[in-house]
Amino acid sequence: MEILPFIRRYQSGRIDRLSPAKLVPPSVDPRTGVSSRDVVINPEARLSARLYLPPTAVISKSPPNKKLPVIVYYHGGGFCTFSASSSPYHSYLNSLVAEGELAAVSVDYRLAPEHPLPAAYDDSWESLLWVAEHAYGGRGIDRRLADCGDFSKIFLAGDSAGANIVHNMGMRLGENGMEVEGLAERIPARNKGTQPPPPSLSALKGEDFDALWPFVCPGSPGLDDPRVNPMAAGAPSLAALGSRRVLVTVAERDLFREKGREYYQMMRACGWGREATFYETKGKDHVFHIFRRPDQAAAELMRRLVGFFKEESVQGRYSMLMGSMGICQSV
Repeated sequence: MEILPFIRRYQSGRIDRLSPAKLVPPSVDPRTGVSSRDVVINPEARLSARLYLPPTAVISKSPPNKKLPVIVYYHGGGFCTFSASSSPYHSYLNSLVAEGELAAVSVDYRLAPEHPLPAAYDDSWESLLWVAEHAYGGRGIDRRLADCGDFSKIFLAGDSAGANIVHNMGMRLGENGMEVEGLAERIPARNKGTQPPPPSLSALKGEDFDALWPFVCPGSPGLDDPRVNPMAAGAPSLAALGSRRVLVTVAERDLFREKGREYYQMMRACGWGREATFYETKGKDHVFHIFRRPDQAAAELMRRLVGFFKEESVQGRYSMLMGSMGICQSV
């Protein structure tokens, strides 16, 4: 079994992950001053997370006067590669936390095929509940996070497979009568759309994704599984999303561009009566903001994301924005 650009499995059972990234320890980042450290959430499942705090929250020895929004971040990688300590994600979280002056919890969920889905979903849910417990000062929490975090403003964010996790956590929140402040689904990884995007520079192809889902979720009914395709017939309504706001972002040359747009449009049509924004970056490919050298487009996407986390007032029920055109349409 070979699924490019993610993974290769041999008949012997050996696994080669084809997109290796250097693992980096937590540290005080010399570029941003952001401090990170690893915490164990569930030792039996070997579930951990990496916490990020901006310099202002670390230097002060007393709780800050103004609490920080808390971002629960789920990394991408097709459910089978990368981790919270992979250098591209560690670098990106340092930048995000510094730019937005936020607190972030990057979840190191278990990977397939050693731990097939729903393991990643279960770990992601357990991590979210662990973060929420900080509002009540229970046992097993991180004291510094509890002191500086505003747990009335919890956001879930992720890219690619992580965006899929964000959606599924949003649905699980709604099913349990719970909600968070916002979901930021950046370039969601779902069953490919009906309209092809412009020519892509990415190694990711539609047939590779079609093979990836049954590989990481062998008990799934297929690509019409609502967990990977929320627009499938019989899928639960998006009206059940447990969030006050949603941001969906795509890139023009991304394989999943049309599915992201369809997801946003279905939110508008299903009766989910909160605030939603769709943002498209022109001329860019899948998760360009994580794995390619930072540029103006990546900086603008970062600015939009930080603005979403720190927004105090509702701008309109639904908005569509285009990265290279500067257009915002509220309806």
